[in-house]
Amino acid sequence: MPASLTRSLRLWFDSHATPPAEAAAPGARRFDLLRLVPFVALHLACLGAFFTGWSPFALAVAALLYAVRMVAITGFYHRYFSHKAFRTSRAMQFAFAVLGASAAQRGPLWWAAHHRHHHAHADGPADAHSPHRHGFLWAHLGWFASREHFATRLERVPDLARYPELRFLDRFDILVPALLGLALYGAGEACAAWWPALGTDGLQLFTWGFAISTVALWHATFTVNSLAHSFGSRRYATRDRSRNNLWLALLTFGEGWHNNHHHFPGAARQGFYWWEIDLTYYALRALAALGIVQDLRPVPAAVRDARRENA
Repeated sequence: MPASLTRSLRLWFDSHATPPAEAAAPGARRFDLLRLVPFVALHLACLGAFFTGWSPFALAVAALLYAVRMVAITGFYHRYFSHKAFRTSRAMQFAFAVLGASAAQRGPLWWAAHHRHHHAHADGPADAHSPHRHGFLWAHLGWFASREHFATRLERVPDLARYPELRFLDRFDILVPALLGLALYGAGEACAAWWPALGTDGLQLFTWGFAISTVALWHATFTVNSLAHSFGSRRYATRDRSRNNLWLALLTFGEGWHNNHHHFPGAARQGFYWWEIDLTYYALRALAALGIVQDLRPVPAAVRDARRENA
């Protein structure tokens, strides 16, 4: 087997199989097509719904997993790991990382490192996913599939890289999604055997609970890079081209208030005003009430009222 093929297969299971220097080499902007097979395959697996049918139970599981994993990405991968918008214990930090990893958007260090890089270079030449610099499709899904952006930028996340459990999740980032998919298939088979009234089985629950839910979650998250820098209103005169968009905020549980976020990235809430719906912030408030997280960082009034373009 050619060495390049062997390396590509290893990357499915071990994200450290390619040294960072090689991943960032000239010409690395090209796609490693073999590594994209799981991404394409999961999209194709959604078509399985035409063969498995649907049930209220399978749809409920899909909706629940979309919601829980959206909060895991927006609240934990984004607001906690990327921006430190609140505090929590080391045990809960690991639990949050596992939940985030289940969304199949790579590991917590990779996600946070690339997002911090984005804020440092937002809509500039070095921004990995600016639709204005690189085009809509690249911003939406091309950038993360390229060799150029495969490696984790550890220099961006020294505060997180000191935890071996986070490095493990980051290196073997396929582990948690694979276990979730297997668990859903097993749960569906158990339901078919012991609770047939639910009208589901392993393939149906995997198709709806994992494939469709995950693909919907992917593209909803991707819209923050593509659409939220293209469509909507601007309240603040940020140096990037971020926008506030109610519809994206509803779809992504608050991330659509993107101009707000680029104005003050460290806030635990992105809907700065009560009428700006931010479901992730409401979830974080509930976790704070339970004592699971602490010190949700607010938006200071002086910051909220500064650098306005529009009211």
